[in-house]
Amino acid sequence: MHTQNTPQNSLEDIKVSLKLKLAALWASFMFLYIYVDYFHLFMPGSLEDLLAGKVFVFDISQAFLLIVLAAVTIPALMIFLSVALPAKVNRWANIIIAALFIPFTLFNLVGEAWIHMVFGAVVEVVLLCLIILYAWKWPRIEMKNL
Repeated sequence: MHTQNTPQNSLEDIKVSLKLKLAALWASFMFLYIYVDYFHLFMPGSLEDLLAGKVFVFDISQAFLLIVLAAVTIPALMIFLSVALPAKVNRWANIIIAALFIPFTLFNLVGEAWIHMVFGAVVEVVLLCLIILYAWKWPRIEMKNL
């Protein structure tokens, strides 16, 4: 609807819920998380190490792959859980899980870290800090005296 105070070509700034912002941050984190690992395969020697059954200093085993899958599953589930969980649980889940993933993300830089890995880790940590910040500042409901 056009009013005299609003220019005709103004764009409406649609409010997005905090839950959707958190889910979008987790989705962005997941894309980077996966692509940094994927691009690692292009580094010289990576495929040879995989074929030899090694990742960094770890032997590739069923237990190793289960741990790696669990590490990817947690932020992947946070995309959904950020939308589905009730506010109080949601707030703490986002704060705690994002805080735990910061050192985990930085651990991935141990060993030979190429610049794409450093860049990815920096952006991932920024996204995790934004998740913590948004969750920490979760809006409160003012309780009126009854």
